[in-house]
Amino acid sequence: MSALTVRRAEWWRGFRRLGQSSLSVLGLFVVAFALVVALAAPLLAPYPHDLVGAVDTAIRFQPPNARHWFGTNEVGQDVLSLVIGGARVSLLAGIAVVALGTIAGSIVGACAGYFGGLIDEVLMRFTDLMLTVPSLILAMAVAAALGGGLGEMILAIALSWWPGYARLVRGEVVAKKQELFVQAAQAIGAGSSHILARHILPNIVSAIVVKVSLDIGFAILTVASLGFIGIGVKPPMPEWGLMLAVARSNLPGYWWTAMFPGLAIFVTVYGFNLLGDGLRDMLDPRDRVR
Repeated sequence: MSALTVRRAEWWRGFRRLGQSSLSVLGLFVVAFALVVALAAPLLAPYPHDLVGAVDTAIRFQPPNARHWFGTNEVGQDVLSLVIGGARVSLLAGIAVVALGTIAGSIVGACAGYFGGLIDEVLMRFTDLMLTVPSLILAMAVAAALGGGLGEMILAIALSWWPGYARLVRGEVVAKKQELFVQAAQAIGAGSSHILARHILPNIVSAIVVKVSLDIGFAILTVASLGFIGIGVKPPMPEWGLMLAVARSNLPGYWWTAMFPGLAIFVTVYGFNLLGDGLRDMLDPRDRVR
């Protein structure tokens, strides 16, 4: 039986375990629904003109009703449309943050773990230095230095996100490079880049996938946190954290302006956490023999 066939069989057994967990399936459904909403936001928003800053003060602060399911805010914008539009910013920004952090951290960790020696010491000590700074404080400082904007916010958070992946990948590479298949590749003269890309990294991707699925929820929270304190996305672009920051002055009288963006953050982060737990069980090597 080839290695590819074995790997496919392991993934199939893992998907079966994932399907046996109702909470994991719920998380998968929530994540899939959130992604569809984020990608199709302009089409799904009942009042798409509100996403680009249109105002109608004649209908300001209307409670949830048949025309505006989530009510309207202080300038007459439909809260449901803003929540749908905010899904694109918050969710896709969180995914972009984790993607950049994964790529940068994997490169650093793979080089440190495979080559060892001085390279390992230099890269890991720099990683440890980055880990000593709280990620949210570092993201705030970098975002403030770069100025406002969605791209600057993503870059700022990603700069604080890669060290965790560097440590994870470094540990996995150190363990895998002692395996016989790596030694066999070295014996036939395969280059370091070939061994890392074709032999080591494919065998540690499960650990990276699990961490990615768990981290996206925390990245969305970080994006919302920066938006809440005014660093990052600027009006009129809708973003859940920014919506909460504006709505806090309307509480408790106009509760719907804060409840629905907050509920969107909670449900999305909870869905990613449920899916991450399911993927961890699915890809756990200790369960593959069952």
